Amino acid sequence: MEAWKPVLKPGVDLRGLPLTPEEGFVASRLDGNTDLHGISQVTGLPAASIGVVLDKLVAHGAVARPSSDRATPDAETAGATTDAETGRAPSDGESDRAAPEAESSADPAEPDAAAPTGEGIHRKRYETGLRELTSEERAALAKGAIDPDLSALCFDPLAGVIQSLLENQRFGLVQARLVAANHRTPQGLEALCSRSAFAADGGVRRALLRNPQLSPALLRRLFGSRRSLEQFKLAVSRDLPEQTKGAARELLRSRFAQADADERVEVIVKSEGRCLSLLAGVPVDGKTAALLCSRTYSSTLFVQNLSRWSAAPGQLIAHLLKQEIVKRSPPLRTQLLRHPNARTADSR
Repeated sequence: MEAWKPVLKPGVDLRGLPLTPEEGFVASRLDGNTDLHGISQVTGLPAASIGVVLDKLVAHGAVARPSSDRATPDAETAGATTDAETGRAPSDGESDRAAPEAESSADPAEPDAAAPTGEGIHRKRYETGLRELTSEERAALAKGAIDPDLSALCFDPLAGVIQSLLENQRFGLVQARLVAANHRTPQGLEALCSRSAFAADGGVRRALLRNPQLSPALLRRLFGSRRSLEQFKLAVSRDLPEQTKGAARELLRSRFAQADADERVEVIVKSEGRCLSLLAGVPVDGKTAALLCSRTYSSTLFVQNLSRWSAAPGQLIAHLLKQEIVKRSPPLRTQLLRHPNARTADSR
């Protein structure tokens, strides 16, 4: 059986259909000569996502499915595809529900497995066509553009064009992630994050972290409320620009100084004391010291890092000297006894 090569019905106006920008982009590539595999290659989207879009277009009467092909394998496979997998932008009613979920997403310093789709196509469209327009023309176009121009304009270097894009009702999470990853002015990124639904999205946040134009103020706004352990991961991530890691280190120091004892112990223990090199001069209270002293330690690295921590309380040094791992290792014991607070430990 010949593969289905979908085409829009004559007279169909895509602007009148309730399509997301990504769905509109796929619909614009239906020429009747390209099958699902070809459409997937042209758009950069997985075949499963193409099947979902085609099902929607068929339901709206914009595309006719062959009578001998009630449901293509691609469409059936895509039946369980979620909105997050297709990159569908949340509707106004969904934005508030999506935000808390994005807040608790995976480690923001980890690579994003769901990078913006079709990025190379959109960039090429901008470079070969839209870039030649004047800034005023691009800003005017951005307010009412549909894909592929809508996504292509996300590569514009001017903050004013990004602000115009944000006025476009078709601008969704797909475009927000493109802007977060590729825009190169702090003003444009600030404008993007003025929309709470975009600022709360995990994909947008991960892209922003890798963007060298992320300002310390915006970093604090987006991640200042995160726990110290998460901020430590940002401060040492190999995926982030150095200036962002520097700002994250300052954020960590500020957060740690104000955190409760349980949070302080969490980041110290789970990082095996690695965080302490970034917290030089930041003291801990008695409760934090008491919680650290209530634990048994068997990690050489942890003890070594604590022995290098100038703010380590004397009672913690004394507790470490009693650990089996220290008793069996003369070098570790010697290192602890050289600590400035070891005298306090001896007096105990």
